[in-house]
Amino acid sequence: MPAAAPRPCGSPGCRALVVGKVGYCADHVSMAGKPSKWLLPTQRAGLYGRKWQDARRVFLAEHPLCRMCEQLGRTTAAEVVDHIEPHRGDETKFWARTNWQPLCKRCHDGAKQEQEKTGTLRGCNVDGVPLDPTHPWSRQE
Repeated sequence: MPAAAPRPCGSPGCRALVVGKVGYCADHVSMAGKPSKWLLPTQRAGLYGRKWQDARRVFLAEHPLCRMCEQLGRTTAAEVVDHIEPHRGDETKFWARTNWQPLCKRCHDGAKQEQEKTGTLRGCNVDGVPLDPTHPWSRQE
């Protein structure tokens, strides 16, 4: 029987590859079986379980490119299914596919997080038009 393919360590931010059932590298093996302090209560509660992983996989197969990168004229593979409006544990918002968008990890962890914290989206598309629909230049007169 062939050996299992290596996968990333289960510790947030660790890029070490591991093989086996534990799922953690030697530096983080002590975390095995413990809920991560980095997980949101909704993640610990099970919203991000097997059902989510399957739905995420299907959505990314249907929408393979990052939406924010497309607006900038770039072609980047999407890695994350982002909730456009944060669900904050609301299962209806969580499972509403109309509230999902495909993003690359860079956009999700950078621009999208900044937008959620500040309420504005910095940058412009290839034509020089601001990405933020609430920007004064984007308003129709």
